[in-house]
Amino acid sequence: MSTATLKRLTRTELFKLRTTNIWVLFFAASVITSVINLIVNIFNAHSLLKPFNDYVTLRTHGHYHGVAVPADLKARMLGDWTAGHSAVTQASAIYTSGQLIGLLLACLLGIVVVTSEFQQLTATSTFLTTPRRGDVIRGKLVAAVILGAAAWVISSVICVVAGAVFLHFEGHGAQLSHGIVLRSLILNLVAYLLWAVVGVGFGALLRNQLVATISATVVYLVGAGAASAIFDLLNTYVIKQNWILSVQTIVPSVASTVMISATKPFDQSPASWVGALVLIGYAVLFGTWGLRKLNRTDIG
Repeated sequence: MSTATLKRLTRTELFKLRTTNIWVLFFAASVITSVINLIVNIFNAHSLLKPFNDYVTLRTHGHYHGVAVPADLKARMLGDWTAGHSAVTQASAIYTSGQLIGLLLACLLGIVVVTSEFQQLTATSTFLTTPRRGDVIRGKLVAAVILGAAAWVISSVICVVAGAVFLHFEGHGAQLSHGIVLRSLILNLVAYLLWAVVGVGFGALLRNQLVATISATVVYLVGAGAASAIFDLLNTYVIKQNWILSVQTIVPSVASTVMISATKPFDQSPASWVGALVLIGYAVLFGTWGLRKLNRTDIG
């Protein structure tokens, strides 16, 4: 397929969405959920950064609010704080606040891009106009990726601007020059793009918009909690080895969290690149599987 054809198909898919209110609803949901999660993370960061500031003062000057601290209490207080309370860690969490629901919305956008053809009964005309179904799906993939990137931009602008102001008044600066923070932001974008691809594949597999959106929502929202509970039970009663807990990264929503987190989201969490590979694997799997099924299915 030529680049000109891909551009034409992508513009067509974006035009189809612009003629409905779906894109307005999705981006409004992205803004609202980003703001809500941002507020929660800011309050959480404030509660963590205040004692962290005291920790730094105690370690540097040996006193707490001007009062000398006994050696044994000082040792205990210093031992209670870890890198999880640092400004860099909290900045990463704040700047990626939109991820929790944003990734689900990116996935649902990908689903809608495909299933709307069947929902509105326009699939037949679409595939008659462009007989090569693979070309149509590639156009939908690019359109979904563009929409996922747009959702990331909107969420990130809100979170970074508000988060930088908050961190400035907390006395820590924006932390945007720190490599860990920048990595979290970039990997968050990658997560949005991959979930959009997963959504396209998922929609091509199921085709029914209601079934696909409900299934994806349940898997995403329940997946992380269910994985934690299941693997905790396996670790307690079946395989009494801590490595089994790291296997929960095979769940897509867990893989996303592992990928962008500045610190380990749980004790046995693998490296962030493992989460990235898992998510890439799901994107390739669902994208390829969905395309093959669509190619073999009669459209009428």
